[in-house]
Amino acid sequence: MRLFIALSLPDEVRLGLSHLCCGLPGVRWVAPENFHITLRFIGEVDGGTADDIDAALCGIRAPSFTLELGGVGHFGDDSKVRAVWAGVRSQPALQHLHDKIESAVVRAGIRPDGQRFKPHVTLARPNQPPPPSKMQAFLAQHGLYRSRPFEVTHFTIYSSFIGGEGPYYRAECSYELARATVPAK
Repeated sequence: MRLFIALSLPDEVRLGLSHLCCGLPGVRWVAPENFHITLRFIGEVDGGTADDIDAALCGIRAPSFTLELGGVGHFGDDSKVRAVWAGVRSQPALQHLHDKIESAVVRAGIRPDGQRFKPHVTLARPNQPPPPSKMQAFLAQHGLYRSRPFEVTHFTIYSSFIGGEGPYYRAECSYELARATVPAK
């Protein structure tokens, strides 16, 4: 099984992101149903390891929180763009959740990630580097993008399958976050 842990996005956020997916030659746009915020890529594991990861994730206790997407950018330099993305506005609760997931996955026997967490939604992957002028125009055109705020109430472990038309992601299990309680008066 090829696994990753992510936050799913509400349909209205997916729709808004899909409107950004044009005007950049030489890229493969991500299908809107595949938009997500990766919290931890795991990779290929056997069934026993997947069960260990599930057990570790079940022990995570964290509160629900609100997120907002904002801006666009890319990984890599202009001559070697690796991915085009929409950013996630800074939210300490997201970093807290990421850190808890990383600890749980490592306790389940997966090597530490070792990379700085840069939350984003991948919009496209280049088949060939887009012309720098087109990349800069895309970034300028969509630089002020903002989604509506949305509530994060759970995170999900997904399996990934590669098909003829691109990847297919299947939700394997979701883990609820604690709802904020309002004190009684």
